[in-house]
Amino acid sequence: MADLEGNIDSKDFGLGTPQVTAGSPVKGAGQLDFGMRHRLSRIFKDDGRTVMLAFDHGYFQGPTSGLERVDLNIVPLAPQADALMATRGVLRSVVPASLDTALVVRASGGPSILKDLSDERIAMDMEDAARIDAAAVAVQVFIGGEQETQSVHNLTQQIDAGLRLGIPVLGVTAVGKELTRDSRYLGLATRIIAELGAQMVKTYYCPEGFEQVTAGCPVPVIMAGGKKLPSLEALTMAHRAISEGAAGVDMGRNIFQRKAPAAMIQAVRSVVHGGASAEEAHAEYRELSGGAED
Repeated sequence: MADLEGNIDSKDFGLGTPQVTAGSPVKGAGQLDFGMRHRLSRIFKDDGRTVMLAFDHGYFQGPTSGLERVDLNIVPLAPQADALMATRGVLRSVVPASLDTALVVRASGGPSILKDLSDERIAMDMEDAARIDAAAVAVQVFIGGEQETQSVHNLTQQIDAGLRLGIPVLGVTAVGKELTRDSRYLGLATRIIAELGAQMVKTYYCPEGFEQVTAGCPVPVIMAGGKKLPSLEALTMAHRAISEGAAGVDMGRNIFQRKAPAAMIQAVRSVVHGGASAEEAHAEYRELSGGAED
């Protein structure tokens, strides 16, 4: 028989304590639906920042150096990342479903490195992103490219689909060889992507005016790692980006092509989440790697 008197006595309505619902630390996310905010909270930590590990390069350039065996080279690093950026093919075939790391799934594609890379199409249905339990999907956008309008159409279609299911979209700025990676171009591209509705933007760092790029974008800007640099240069770039308003980094080759990838991702975390300087993080990399010089 139910203990009705005890049940009544044990109730505590917290009288006198106003109900508080925590806001979102993610830039521009305060008015999004619950599902969107819940997924973004898996990508961004309480400090509003993220360390993403990108290894989706194979979708257009095949078995990139360092990604020949994702099971051997990437899966051991995954717990140290806040989010993984990958294709659904590699996620389903190699990455353990038991992994408790947010997934950002590549959702555009088409041409290989042998063709015009800007001629992409939507490469994954949003319902499949839901089946994978994606925290977000990523769509490449080629502002100023030959197929600019098509790539923008890919983005807006995925944004609409994401809004129906509560799945955020990461717009990725792709800079062609003929375009300059300066603050004027990056500010143009990131603002267009955000205005069209993407909840996050990934773009490259530029030494001059990057703080204007991040300030002019109403959603989080995540710095792309780009080509492999010497470790101190890569950590310096990450530190400058964070100091100038980036909400995190999405690094691939600057981590998985290192002699000691696990040491490097830990050093990157120290910059993004720990407030370490580039020199402090580099010293950490050298210590954890046993003195690696790369």
